[in-house]
Amino acid sequence: MFKKIAILLEMIKFKHTIFALPFALMGAFLAADGPPTAWVFSWVILAMVGARTCAMGFNRIVDARFDAKNSRTAKRAIPAGEVKIWEAWIMVLLAGTLFFSGLL
Repeated sequence: MFKKIAILLEMIKFKHTIFALPFALMGAFLAADGPPTAWVFSWVILAMVGARTCAMGFNRIVDARFDAKNSRTAKRAIPAGEVKIWEAWIMVLLAGTLFFSGLL
C-alpha cells in the first residue's frame, strides 16, 4: 500500500506541488493584505494539493497511450504497468473532490 502511494506521488511529481505551495500562499497573503486566517491558509494548501494532483493525474491518464509509444516516457507509472488506470482515476476523483469541497 505504501509503495503504491509512493508510486502515485512520484507519478504526479508531488514534490513539485510542495515547491509551488509558497507561490499559492503568497497569493493568499496578497489577497488578504497581510496574513490570512488559519482557516483560509489551510484551505489554500488543500486546494493547491487537490487541484494540482487532480490535474497531473488526469494528464498522466490521458497521455498514457502516447507515453507508451515514446521511449523517453514509456517507463512512467501507467505505461510501465506500475499503476492501473482505475487506480489513477480514483486518485484524480479524490483530489478533485478535495479541491471542489473548498468551494462549497
